[in-house]
Amino acid sequence: MTMTEKHETSAKAAQGLLTADDLLRLGSEGVRGELVRGVLHETMTSGHRHGEIVMNLGVALGNFVKPRRLGSLVASDSGVWLEKDPDTVREPDIAFTSAEKIPPGTIIPGYSEAVPDLVVEIKSPSDSRRYVTGRAEMWLSHGVGLVWVVHPETRSIDVHRPERSVSTIADDGVLDGGDVLPGFTCPLADVFEA
Repeated sequence: MTMTEKHETSAKAAQGLLTADDLLRLGSEGVRGELVRGVLHETMTSGHRHGEIVMNLGVALGNFVKPRRLGSLVASDSGVWLEKDPDTVREPDIAFTSAEKIPPGTIIPGYSEAVPDLVVEIKSPSDSRRYVTGRAEMWLSHGVGLVWVVHPETRSIDVHRPERSVSTIADDGVLDGGDVLPGFTCPLADVFEA
């Protein structure tokens, strides 16, 4: 480490800013959270229903993505490193990243630095609609091509696109992958199945 790097590291520590490496270390110590411009935002587990929806949608996406070798599919806790110095690592509930960005067979031991093509955020009971909409806008601002915000209480999904258009699919509707995952469809009844 050069003297300049030591000085920068020392300055960040003095400001109380954490790095992506610090976040990984904290995760191994049982601290769960995201890093936003160097500041830790602890997160809590979201409960059984949240996990069911993650699995239902994850299985549907996996059955489409994996056999076609379209890219990488990950669930919460994997983290995406979006900004450096200070570091931002966000945690989507589900993320798909195309094979062009992460070739099949690539092992990423820490956080991926590839911006996902599709992000799924599932609204927790304590989240406001404004909060989850803000998360969708954050993902889009970093270059994500499609964000699905899942609302378990209304059995609906808001579909956010880069041109800032938002459409809502109701319980009896069908979710599709649009330009990001052409050909992917999933009835919402399957997403919300208990």
